[in-house]
Amino acid sequence: MLRTDTNDNADAIALKALVWTLGEPDRAARLLATTGLDPQDLRSRVGDPVVLAAALGFLEAHEPDLVACAAALDLKPEALVAARATLEDR
Repeated sequence: MLRTDTNDNADAIALKALVWTLGEPDRAARLLATTGLDPQDLRSRVGDPVVLAAALGFLEAHEPDLVACAAALDLKPEALVAARATLEDR
């Protein structure tokens, strides 16, 4: 069952989404190209709310990825969008 309201916090959702994003080489390359991060930057800033929000924003910009990631995480796409908004509000 897909969840809209989850006990996971925005950081945890974003980290899970980031792992999902990086799991496919072409998608990972698009993330790096879009955000301007290099792999070393990403590793060193993985807990940074700005980076996590950017990763979720990347998924939002391509609805098929957003929907696929949400399904893989057993969430509704709206939960990923809400997590991004929470991270951006920090």
